[in-house]
Amino acid sequence: MSDGLDQIERLARLCLARASGAEKRKLLATLARDLRTAQATRIAAQRQPDGEPFAPRRPRRPDPPGAYSIRFLYPRGHPNPRAVLLRSWVHQGDVFTGLDVATGSLRSYRWDKVVRFLPVAPDQRAPGPRLPQRGKIRARAMFRKLRTARYLRAGVEGDEAWAGWDGAAATIARVHHEGLSDRPTPGAKPVRYARRVLLGLSERDRAALADRILRELAIDA
Repeated sequence: MSDGLDQIERLARLCLARASGAEKRKLLATLARDLRTAQATRIAAQRQPDGEPFAPRRPRRPDPPGAYSIRFLYPRGHPNPRAVLLRSWVHQGDVFTGLDVATGSLRSYRWDKVVRFLPVAPDQRAPGPRLPQRGKIRARAMFRKLRTARYLRAGVEGDEAWAGWDGAAATIARVHHEGLSDRPTPGAKPVRYARRVLLGLSERDRAALADRILRELAIDA
């Protein structure tokens, strides 16, 4: 860390301490928004505060196409469930995805919403084409939801500006931030996740926040 940045930060803290109550509240709210934006931008770039890239996802085995077609009524609870004929289907945790013959498109269905399975006619049993490989977009962009304003929050408490998560989002973020174990789906075996530091301040972030304080309070550093 450079001595110049240390000096600017000390001056910024001094200016903030001398600001009036109204000035301080307004500035802290601005700093909280800047802080949230900086964290979201860095997470979108898939990098930690020290500049290192996030640990890549574990390679996953490709899903084999279903060796046969399946037919079922869907969804449970609907007054007129539809008879679905699905080809080239794959199992994906609590859902299964395949080529819906009626719509001619890939569709996903939940196992627990299937009313019942139906017999498949001989001319409907042939599997369809192999499904395209999944997961490429997810592998390139982890934490897409966590970095949105809906989950990554910002605010002010007393004399502090903050950015982070709460509730279930905070639990998920902590697992990845600290490299803990968790169950990917209910009932699944616990998985140890790679440590990916989601929150933190780089030197660039610190310099930007200090500069914001000095500019907002019209102090020439």
